[in-house]
Amino acid sequence: MKCVKLFFLSVFILILGGCRVIKTDVSVREMNIPAKFDGSAADTVTIAKVNWRDYFRDPLLHELIDSTLSSSPDLKIVLQRIENARAQIKTARAAQLPTVNANINASARKFGFYTMDDAGNRVTEFAPGDTIPTHLPDFFIGLTTTWEADIWGKLKNLRKSAVTNYLASIEGKNFVVSNLIADITSSYYSLLALDHELDIIKETIKKQEQSLEVVLSMKESGRANSLAVQQFQAQLLQSQIMEKETVNKITETENRINLLVGRFPQPIKRNKDHLFDYMPDRFTAGVPSQLLTYRPDIREAELRLLATKFELHAAKASFLPGFNISAGLGYQAFNPRFLFITPQSMMYAALGSLMMPVINRKAIQAAFSNAKANQLSAMYYYQKTILNGYVEVANELSNIQRLKEINALKKQQNEVLDKSVETATDLFKTAKANYLEVLIAQQNSLQTKIEFVEVNQRQMSSAINIYKALGGGW
Repeated sequence: MKCVKLFFLSVFILILGGCRVIKTDVSVREMNIPAKFDGSAADTVTIAKVNWRDYFRDPLLHELIDSTLSSSPDLKIVLQRIENARAQIKTARAAQLPTVNANINASARKFGFYTMDDAGNRVTEFAPGDTIPTHLPDFFIGLTTTWEADIWGKLKNLRKSAVTNYLASIEGKNFVVSNLIADITSSYYSLLALDHELDIIKETIKKQEQSLEVVLSMKESGRANSLAVQQFQAQLLQSQIMEKETVNKITETENRINLLVGRFPQPIKRNKDHLFDYMPDRFTAGVPSQLLTYRPDIREAELRLLATKFELHAAKASFLPGFNISAGLGYQAFNPRFLFITPQSMMYAALGSLMMPVINRKAIQAAFSNAKANQLSAMYYYQKTILNGYVEVANELSNIQRLKEINALKKQQNEVLDKSVETATDLFKTAKANYLEVLIAQQNSLQTKIEFVEVNQRQMSSAINIYKALGGGW
């Protein structure tokens, strides 16, 4: 009875020693999310709820996105990470169950002559007239098992951490999908913009060739000099250079799209008129708190944070005594012909042990400190992800408004400069304007037309970015 009391007293002391240094309270300064985005109403309607097929209207773009989602190398890599996380769940679950092994063992040993074991074996009979042999074989066939009793919840918390990381990997996949759709769409509209720029440059080259013919005719009649001809020729050559550069940019953009899709370079089917698709007058952004629901990167960061909490509790349990059970059941004999004699050759064993770390306590404390630092790091990363999401939305809302105003001004500027080219050309033909005025007017018109296309492309990019920033597209 006294031994039993001493045993339980020892257990109690071990537990107290383990609990003495354990503190799992980890917190950081709370970040208050604004009630609404600057310049927008506190309305819960958000375009993040809109399916990407409804948000982007170009059917050729739909085909391109579908191809990307089915064959993108980036997405395939992420899907394998999900499989890896799923396997970690199975591993964590298996750790909670007893390990059962089927064993077949054979060994031999000989005790020294001047030993108690040998002296006992020489006079011990296992059957009348038969003593235990000096060279002692040992054969065993049966089952052995080991099991760690999860009395402090360490294995349970590790399983919860694995499940949470698996869910986080799914959110990570959703984030990759959202980014892929945004990248493909943005590159697609960049390609449409380059198509329009190429058309503008080609049309400008035609007009410049006509102007050059006029100047050559005027030179022949003595109304223009060689300098004027050279200036018109130089301007034409510059436009031809721009044409070559734009064609090269188109090729690079097509290759970038094909890389995202996961295929070798090939022409991209497209309709350049979709660059000027209808743009909504108002992009409904909802309220900032909805980012926590719709943005997959924020959801992933939240789940990673939760996983670190489970890992910290598992690290805490390492300070406490571990209870392990080992057992075996089977047949054992020193001669194979006696191996399956029942019940004489049957054996069983059971062992329960309570272990408390002593020598390696510093290593366990270091692992616990690491788990605590990981949780703090995950908290800060979670806050940073929320802040980044808010800033992205705020920036795009501002871009959309400014680009709308710029677009209207560029359209007016484009109309004015088109008229100025016509005016300068007519005046030059009647010697009321010099050739420099014609060159400047043509150059300004070309630049403004290209800028007008670029503004439209930037508007589409902002429409894509605000959709992604609000958490749409997955």
